Amino acid sequence: MKCKHLLPLVLATLSCSAFAHVGGDHAHGGLLTGFLHPITGLDHLAAMLAVGVWSAMTTKRLWIAPVAFAALLLAGALMAQAGVAFPAIEPMIAASMLVVGLLLAAQVRLPEAAGAVLVGAFALFHGAAHGQELADGAALAGMVLGTAALHAAGIGIGLGLRRTSHWLPRVAGGVVALMGLNMGWSLLAG
Repeated sequence: MKCKHLLPLVLATLSCSAFAHVGGDHAHGGLLTGFLHPITGLDHLAAMLAVGVWSAMTTKRLWIAPVAFAALLLAGALMAQAGVAFPAIEPMIAASMLVVGLLLAAQVRLPEAAGAVLVGAFALFHGAAHGQELADGAALAGMVLGTAALHAAGIGIGLGLRRTSHWLPRVAGGVVALMGLNMGWSLLAG
């Protein structure tokens, strides 16, 4: 990959507006809306792809962390819709990007259960953010399907990179970590 191809990734780390979550005042419904919801938010997109790539690069049972993420994403959304208040949703999403990005960049191998618990804990906060925005069961089902698609894409990318490139996943992990730092800094500054 040439340096000019990294420029869009670096520029993505500078964007603050891509991290906005509209909250409960702007609830959306429908399967397609839910499916597109995790794909159209750069923070969710990066985190979910990174979970899939990291899992494919570092574990034998590469589906465990992504399944835990998707399940606890739904749990977090349902809890938020039921009125459970999650503290610091946006800072935790930023932290998730930082941590998952660093795990990918460093190719950290965790026991599969520990990896599932770690990403699952972060998924609760991603789910809470989605749960505040999505209005119905169809939208939540779409959100889980969109998340699963992103994880599957990440796993596919990770499997391909595992055979061809050891530095590209590290760079991608670094970019995701920088996105998390940028989001965190934006939250502190704002």
